[in-house]
Amino acid sequence: MIRFLADENFDNDIIRGIFRRNTKIDLVRVQDIGLLGAIDEDVLERASNESRILLTHDARTIPRFAYQRIEQDISMPGVFVVPKDVPVGIVAADILLIA
Repeated sequence: MIRFLADENFDNDIIRGIFRRNTKIDLVRVQDIGLLGAIDEDVLERASNESRILLTHDARTIPRFAYQRIEQDISMPGVFVVPKDVPVGIVAADILLIA
């Protein structure tokens, strides 16, 4: 199963929707693993170390740092940038489908 890390800014309603549908999904939140307020590079590093795909709404900075990791040939399991205007149920269903 695919593992996920939800960025600090990721909508908790989406996370609750995911867990309501599947309690066994391997998804942790940044704030639950001691990374609250951490810089993007540290969040991406943790995701990489744990082979987790990062879930975020931050289209402004996260993709840039993710691409830098790829260009430097540093492990990058992936990033899903989710627009904030997509309905919660659709996002939750899509993440579960991917998982």
